[in-house]
Amino acid sequence: MRRETQNILLILLGGALVKIAVNGDYLRYVKPAQQPWIIAGGAVMVLLGAVAIVRDLLAARAKAVAGAEPEHAEHSHSARPAWLLLVPVLAVFLVAPPALGADSVIRTEARVPASAAAANAAAFPPLPAGNVVPLPLNEFVSRAGWDKAGTLTGRTVSLTGFVVHTDGTTLLARLVISCCAADAFPVTVRLRGGEATHLASDAWIQVTGQVVPGTATQANSYTPDFTPVSVTAVPVPNDPYEY
Repeated sequence: MRRETQNILLILLGGALVKIAVNGDYLRYVKPAQQPWIIAGGAVMVLLGAVAIVRDLLAARAKAVAGAEPEHAEHSHSARPAWLLLVPVLAVFLVAPPALGADSVIRTEARVPASAAAANAAAFPPLPAGNVVPLPLNEFVSRAGWDKAGTLTGRTVSLTGFVVHTDGTTLLARLVISCCAADAFPVTVRLRGGEATHLASDAWIQVTGQVVPGTATQANSYTPDFTPVSVTAVPVPNDPYEY
């Protein structure tokens, strides 16, 4: 690969990293804490590419003034294969892939976050007061599977996630990540009543209702049953994962 191609690719790749870090698309790949590192890495790549281009231009000008032949003149090869490396970079610029969704949930066994095992050693704190308590889906599943005090029993909660249809069952799901999308695993809730059966997979909804006590067990991958009283379509959140 010629130096010119290398430098241009370096600038474009660094620019793509900065772009997704600034517009929020990076949240489809990693957790929010990684944003400063992505910006810094992209900025360094752009800077290195720009410095290399300026240095090569100055060197070529100096050789031209001295009447020397450019170094690459005797070894002219097609750069077409190298330019194919632009395809993934341009894809990030133009069409950022969506976050993981229903397909990932179907292919990966749901489970309770590891923090729930530690929380099981002590009582879960009571839910805050209120007629409807909004909860992250992973906290809801953790309480349903591990809380011996029954803090969810009889309480109306609000959950947000995306729809998954599998084996005749409609699930509400979120993907939990520790660092990046590569380590994502799903937490799921089985929706009773059929209110969401007509919705497409990956549709984002907010459901309000109550857990069916005792339905989250190791045998069903800690997927509690949930009886919704309302189902509302919502936009895809800027940050689709939980942590």
